[in-house]
Amino acid sequence: MLNFLDTKLFDRQGKAVTNFELTLPSIRSDLAQELTKDPYNFDFITLTQNYNEKELKDALMDNLTAFLLELGSGFAFVGREYRIEIGDTENFIDMLFYNIKLHCYVVVEVKVTAFEPSFTGQLGTYVVAVNHILKTDMDAPTLGLLVCKSKDNIQAKYAIESSSQPLGISEYELSNLIPEDFKGTLPTIEEIEAELNEQKSE
Repeated sequence: MLNFLDTKLFDRQGKAVTNFELTLPSIRSDLAQELTKDPYNFDFITLTQNYNEKELKDALMDNLTAFLLELGSGFAFVGREYRIEIGDTENFIDMLFYNIKLHCYVVVEVKVTAFEPSFTGQLGTYVVAVNHILKTDMDAPTLGLLVCKSKDNIQAKYAIESSSQPLGISEYELSNLIPEDFKGTLPTIEEIEAELNEQKSE
């Protein structure tokens, strides 16, 4: 409970920009909306200042338990870089989850840049592909969630209103950043071992 208060959960819960009202039945759209957060808090990971997308996704996967807790209750991890064939094209979904409460797949794409409208086309395509390839009659329609470094809420709203798929867009916060040159100031393993060996021989 204290952890949720520390991360201002109540201010973030259900705040993603979504088109769920337009694309899902009312009861399901409310539940799906409450499933989202904006922003997501990634302070459980530490990266250098000029991190790239792969480094962010690696860090999230290295801290999968904390990431699942941040996503919220009911999320089960299916796979990272989940391979899916669309026609003759091989595609890789950043992260694929299944939400047990909503009984649906959730496609999560992570971007280390500001939101761009073109991102929703890719996300929407993956959502449709999961519906065709993985979803069964027992599953509810797949949701798509895009998590970006930043976004213009109006631009994001317009972009997802143009999609027929249930999509959400959120930002993430990451304050545990270390300077790029910090690693260079630390001794290497070899230097530490040499120092220890030197001390033993004295």
